[in-house]
Amino acid sequence: MIQRIQTIYLLIVAALNLLVVFLPLATVQVDGAFYSFDASGMSTTAAPEALVYPAWALMGLVAIISLLALATIFLFRRRMLQIRLCTFNTLLIIGFYALFAFYLWKIASAAEAFTFRLQVALVFPLVSLILNWLAIRAIGADEMLVRSLNRLRK
Repeated sequence: MIQRIQTIYLLIVAALNLLVVFLPLATVQVDGAFYSFDASGMSTTAAPEALVYPAWALMGLVAIISLLALATIFLFRRRMLQIRLCTFNTLLIIGFYALFAFYLWKIASAAEAFTFRLQVALVFPLVSLILNWLAIRAIGADEMLVRSLNRLRK
């Protein structure tokens, strides 16, 4: 299980998405006030931080992505199911970006003056997407190897 490269890929996917929960995704300026947008939503940057615009669906999606990547690691005997779960995880990561864009669009449509600056944590799901694809390829290579060995046994 641990000795396979796809395990390392999936562990990194889980770790990166766990970091997305704690790091800010964007800095938003709405009508002259600055806000920090992270996975839980948009909060003020002033001393008493307050959640202005909740985005709990984004945090839930990130948590599901991390848990699914961890669960996929332990299904090493069922490689086809692993491939399907990695593909589903890829769709969830794309959904994360779509949901993030929707939240920014929703905030921008409610404000007169809106600017935002993306942070480095927004790249982590993209890296996770690439690592998920590499994991799918490695799992597929393992499946082909097992099938070729089964063919030799007969």
